[in-house]
Amino acid sequence: MTKRLIMSAPNGARRGKADHPQLPVTIEEVVACAVNVEAEGADALHAHVRDGEGQHVLDAGLYKELLVEVTAICPELTVQITTEAVGRYTAQQQFDVVAAVEPEAVSVAMREMAPEGGDLDLARRFYHEAQEAGRALQHILYAPEDITRLDDLMAKGVVPKGYGSQLYVLGRYAKDQESDPTDLLGFLLARDAATHIEQANPFMLCAFGRAETACAALSFAHGGHARIGFENSLRHGTGKLAKNNAERIQIVAHIRGEMGYQGIISKEDALAVLGKPQ
Repeated sequence: MTKRLIMSAPNGARRGKADHPQLPVTIEEVVACAVNVEAEGADALHAHVRDGEGQHVLDAGLYKELLVEVTAICPELTVQITTEAVGRYTAQQQFDVVAAVEPEAVSVAMREMAPEGGDLDLARRFYHEAQEAGRALQHILYAPEDITRLDDLMAKGVVPKGYGSQLYVLGRYAKDQESDPTDLLGFLLARDAATHIEQANPFMLCAFGRAETACAALSFAHGGHARIGFENSLRHGTGKLAKNNAERIQIVAHIRGEMGYQGIISKEDALAVLGKPQ
């Protein structure tokens, strides 16, 4: 595949204006950011919403408003919502927000929806209903062992076999975290060893700090895709602070082009990369 998707992750759940004045917090700011990142080469948007105090929330009403606003002005930009718990939300609450919003695409941390010792019946309902709805689902995986467990959940029928794409998180959410591009290799080895994960299923990575750019290039070279933005990194590969999310996308899109790859042209193709069942 000569196409490589770049997803913009402009805000995340943890950072705010104190971290960077151009980090979008309100729906109006996220919509404006969507316009700018799409113009620079982003194929999709990873969306978080914030409450009136700027705190991350799983709020169906805010998600619906954001989806309407972005779609109205960027109809070809695929928008993925997140169920990220950030230690505040239960698996049931994550289930409920997706049921209420009915998004085209969603990212879900396996550790949060189907934790060890958790309610696997609820998880089974969530994943199977998402597949039946034709939802593009991306499994957030924090370590190679998560791939092994996802493969086991597929073997047990908790997750439909082969369903969903995967997001590999290189590093962790911590102050001044710097990712190591070679960490991708452990994920790829675990993926190769999996039995029930379709090897053709797309993968994407996100990475922290100045290594975000190098990690994206490595992902492209191995047939994967990249999530780029202020959720994970405020800096370019040189260490220079980025002016805004659009500048980060511009840099990585240029590298994508220099590597001989192009962006995802159609929304249908973008949704396939994000895990839409075939």
